[in-house]
Amino acid sequence: MLEEVERWLNRRSWSVTEHPLHRLVAAKHASGQTVSVVLPALNEEETVGEIVSEIRRTLMTDAVPLVDELVVIDSGSTDRTSEVAAAAGARVEHRDAILPRIPVRPGKGEVLWRSLFVTSGDIVCFVDADLREFSADFVSGIVGPLLTEPGVDFVKAMYDRPLAGAAGQGGRVTELMARPILNLHWPQLAGFVQPLGGEYAARRSLLERLPFPVGYGVELGLLVDALHTVGLDALAQVDVGVRKHRHQDGQALGRMAAAIYRTAQLRLARGHLIRPVLTQFERGADGFEPRTHPVDTEERPPMIEIGEYAERRVA
Repeated sequence: MLEEVERWLNRRSWSVTEHPLHRLVAAKHASGQTVSVVLPALNEEETVGEIVSEIRRTLMTDAVPLVDELVVIDSGSTDRTSEVAAAAGARVEHRDAILPRIPVRPGKGEVLWRSLFVTSGDIVCFVDADLREFSADFVSGIVGPLLTEPGVDFVKAMYDRPLAGAAGQGGRVTELMARPILNLHWPQLAGFVQPLGGEYAARRSLLERLPFPVGYGVELGLLVDALHTVGLDALAQVDVGVRKHRHQDGQALGRMAAAIYRTAQLRLARGHLIRPVLTQFERGADGFEPRTHPVDTEERPPMIEIGEYAERRVA
C-alpha cells in the first residue's frame, strides 16, 4: 500500500461513533447546509418502508433535524414500492417523469443522476432501498464528515457484508473485480473497504460536475472521477457496522462485473469497446445454452451541463 494511502487511512477513516448526532446537528445549524437523502428503488416494497420510517423517526425530528429531504426514486416498480414509500413518509418521484426531454436508460446510475434534478440539498446522500435491519447510522455516518471535517467532499460507508451467515463473504464483485482493478490502476483508492457500496454522500457541488455511468458501474465511476476531480484527501469513509441486503445470483454478478470493467476501461483509455456484450451460459433441455447481454456503454454528462438544471439553479 502506498504511504500516501496509509496516511489517508489514519486521517480520513472514522467510525460512526466519532460523529455523534448532537455534534452533527450543531454543525449543520452553524453552516446552514441542507441534506437530501435519495433511495433508488425498483421493486423494493418489502424493505423501503422501514428504511424511510427509520430515517424519519431518527433524523427528521424537532430534536434531530439532520435530514431535510427524503426522496425515493421509483425506476419502474411493478409492486407497491411507491405506495409503501409514500405511506412511510417519503416524497416519491418517478424516474421517467424526471427530465422527460432526455430518453431514459435502464440502470441504477441513471436513477442517481436524475435524482440530482429533483433534490435540493447541499449534501446528497444515496442509500440502497434493499437494506434489511436498517440503521440510521448509515445516513448520519456518511453525512457526518461532510458537516464536521473541513476539506471532505465525498464519503463512502464501510461495513461487514455477511453472506449465508458467514461474515465477510459478501461483496464478491468487489473482491474479484473492483479491488484488483483499483489496486492496479488507481492505487490511491486501495484504502476503500467498500468501493462499490451503494451508501455514500457527497457535496452537490461535486456530484453535479461528475459524469454518471448509467448502470452498475456508477459507484466505481464516481469514486475514480471524484479522485481525479478533488483529490484523495477530499475522500473519506466511515464504519457503520453491518450491511444486510438481498444478494444477487452468480450470473447477475457476472453482468455487474462486466459493467464495472467497462467503466474502468473507459476511464483508463477513453477508447471504444469492440464488442460491448457479455455471453453467459445456462443449462437448458439440450445442454448449455448461450445468453448474451449488452454491457452498459452509456454515461450521463455532468448534471451541471444540462440546460434545465442550470436554469433551475439560477432560479
